[in-house]
Amino acid sequence: MNIFGVGLPEVTVILILALLIFGPKKLPELGKQLGKTLKSLKKASNEFQNEIDQVMNEEDKDESPKSIEGNQINEINQEKIDSENKNFSNKENSNN
Repeated sequence: MNIFGVGLPEVTVILILALLIFGPKKLPELGKQLGKTLKSLKKASNEFQNEIDQVMNEEDKDESPKSIEGNQINEINQEKIDSENKNFSNKENSNN
């Protein structure tokens, strides 16, 4: 078990120290507050990630016409290559 680079022995020492410092009555309250804090941090992190994803999607939409044009050019070039290959193979067959 490795939480934030802290192994099981370190976590045990931290919990024992917290129990000694705050006592058994305060420890559940501190745990509850810590849980709420972690939940709010996770929520903020998810919101931040969603904003980044939205910006990235907007940029992709702005660039999509360019990529469509590029795909059309690639398709045209491939058709030319295919037709040249057919012409070459037809000439080769007619020579034999």
